Amino acid sequence: MSAWVTAAVQAVLVAAVAPLVIGLMRAVRARLEGRAGGRLAQPWRDLRKQLRKEPVIPADAGMFFTAAPVVLMATSVLVAGAAPYLSTAGPLPGVADLVVVVGLLLLGTVALALAGLDTGTAFGGMGASREMTIAALVEPTLLLAVFALSTRVGATDLGAIVAAGATDPARVFTPAGALAAAALAIATLAEAGRLPVDNPATHLELTMVHEAMVLEYAGRDLALVEWAASMRLTILLGLLANLFIPWGVASGAQPAALVLAAGVFVVKLAALGGLVAAGEVFVAKLRLFRVPELLAGSFVLGLLAVIASSVLA
Repeated sequence: MSAWVTAAVQAVLVAAVAPLVIGLMRAVRARLEGRAGGRLAQPWRDLRKQLRKEPVIPADAGMFFTAAPVVLMATSVLVAGAAPYLSTAGPLPGVADLVVVVGLLLLGTVALALAGLDTGTAFGGMGASREMTIAALVEPTLLLAVFALSTRVGATDLGAIVAAGATDPARVFTPAGALAAAALAIATLAEAGRLPVDNPATHLELTMVHEAMVLEYAGRDLALVEWAASMRLTILLGLLANLFIPWGVASGAQPAALVLAAGVFVVKLAALGGLVAAGEVFVAKLRLFRVPELLAGSFVLGLLAVIASSVLA
């Protein structure tokens, strides 16, 4: 029962902190660009306003358009509760498996891409096509990057990998670990739609990917899509932090340990979010036809990490 409570606390924490991470990143970018920027809680205010509005469904939209926000949010909540953010002891160890987590993230991506196609608009189809092209390279990279760590642990369970890294840092801080961290960082930026792969601050036809698929959403549906998108960014940043900076994660469900782990987790998210936002100020968006080259490079880094981990094991 305590493990289920921990999973629920994790899901609530990620859902509550995710919009604040977006607000922090926007604030950091604004300050570095010499602008005043919005407040830290502005994304929460936007979500509250959108949740009060009725959704508008296009006349040509079908069940995929209606179901996509719920599927996207459900998969995000499930991953947030199962992944080892506060404790390495989860209620369903099989759900925290590497393949299952990546599969759930891909399910949300496919649901949103189908929703973009379901509207029958040019923008939705364009965004869905670009999103699936990116996903075809990102998801294998996520698998390879974490699999490079799992080969030294002997398990693909994320909780076991984090626990092994916390007790034996030599399993993480290796040349293979450095390659895996680089591959996972690039895949995180691509999966979350951040620069240099996508620019969430623009609605230009030649550049947008995620925004093109959600242009037809409004009201509560748009709130769920944007909330889930911020949660997916937080989920990936949290995995990146705990897999390669595994300290501070509790090994059980003791209240004091969970409170400490929650504080450490928020600090890690703030540091990584600020670092990503600061990097976006000095990085230009790649041309669309250059994005596969970047993602192919990250895939090669993940493959080299697996080979190095197997050889040096």
